[in-house]
Amino acid sequence: MGIGTSLLLIAVGAILKFAVTESVSGIKLETVGAILMVIGIIGLVITLLLSFRDRDRDVVPRTRDPRL
Repeated sequence: MGIGTSLLLIAVGAILKFAVTESVSGIKLETVGAILMVIGIIGLVITLLLSFRDRDRDVVPRTRDPRL
């Protein structure tokens, strides 16, 4: 899940949680919105952690052994 997908889930979840006043029988849209926001936030945190982890690695170029 990328940053864009995470932000999309957060936005759709917030719209369902706070802006939609309609009701659907058998489904609580507020709960669905909250779940989408939580999944989006978790995805965003994981994506950012992985991107920072990859950036912090020291790249040391390999040199060939001249004896080979």
